[in-house]
Amino acid sequence: MSDSDLRYTFGGDEHLFIEISEAMSLRAFFRSMTLTKAIKNLALPGILDICLANASCQIRFNPDILPPQTLLEKIQAVAEQEDTGKKLATRIIEIPVLYNDPWTHETLMRFRERHQEPQSTDLEYAARINGLPDIDAFIAQHSGAPWFVSMVGFVAGLPFMYQMVEQAQQIQVPKYLIPRTDTPQLSLGHGGCFGCIYSVRGAGGYQLFGVTPAPIYDMQQRLPYLKDSMVFFRTGDIVQFRPIDRHEYDQAIAQVEREEFTLRIRPVEFDLAAFESDPHSCTANLQAVLYSD
Repeated sequence: MSDSDLRYTFGGDEHLFIEISEAMSLRAFFRSMTLTKAIKNLALPGILDICLANASCQIRFNPDILPPQTLLEKIQAVAEQEDTGKKLATRIIEIPVLYNDPWTHETLMRFRERHQEPQSTDLEYAARINGLPDIDAFIAQHSGAPWFVSMVGFVAGLPFMYQMVEQAQQIQVPKYLIPRTDTPQLSLGHGGCFGCIYSVRGAGGYQLFGVTPAPIYDMQQRLPYLKDSMVFFRTGDIVQFRPIDRHEYDQAIAQVEREEFTLRIRPVEFDLAAFESDPHSCTANLQAVLYSD
C-alpha cells in the first residue's frame, strides 16, 4: 500500500479526509494508524484534530493558520516516507458477557417489527444466517477468538471491533431494517462484520447478543481501570469475550457498585505479519498471554 493508493478529499474549509483503502482490514488500519502518528509528529500549527478510523483518517485544521494546499503537501510528503509498520504494542482485555440476558431480550422483543425476522430473536437470527445450528454454537464462535478495536466513537467510548479470524470465518449480521429507539447500556451489538459495546443507553441498529457488567465509559472515573481516562477503550486494543452466567454477572454488578470491579488486562505485542501468516496460532498466543497467570 503506497502513497499513490491514498485518496485525499477536502470537506468544506476545515477538514481533510484521507481514504487509505476501500476495503477495511488490519493492514489498512495499520496504515491509517502509522499515518496519523506521522501527521501528529509533524506538530503543524493549525491542526486541531486528527481522527483515526478503520481504513481512513480525517484532519480538522484552521485554514487561517494552515493553508489547505500546504497541509496536503506536508501530509503527502510524510505519507510517501512513512513506513507502515507491522507491530503494535497494545493490550489484551477480557470482557465478561452475559449472553442472551433478560434486558437486551426484553428490548429486542419490543422492536421486532423493525427486524428482518420478527419471529426470531437476534441471537437465533445471527446463528441461522451464519450457518450455525443453535444459539450455543453462535456464542461459542462469538467468544472463541479475540476482537480487534479499530475505532472508538459514534457516542462517547463506544468501540467498533471485528473478530480476529480469517475473513471467510468472520461473523456477518446485518443491522436492523429500522433502528431501535432504545438500547440498554453495555449491550453487545453487531452490524455487518463489526461488533460493539454500547457505552451508554440510547438508540441503535445493531443486533443484540448480550450485556457486560464492565463499565467502559464513566465521567466520574470510579473504577481502577478508568482512572487514566473516562473512556476505557483505545484503538488497537484486543478484546477477548468470556461468557458468564447470571450469578457471576450479579456478583460483578455488586463489585461495580462497591467500586471494586476490575478487568483482566495484559500488555501484548501484536504482529500483523504473524497474524496474516497464521491467524489461529497468533490469536492462540494472545489468549495464552491473557491467561498466563
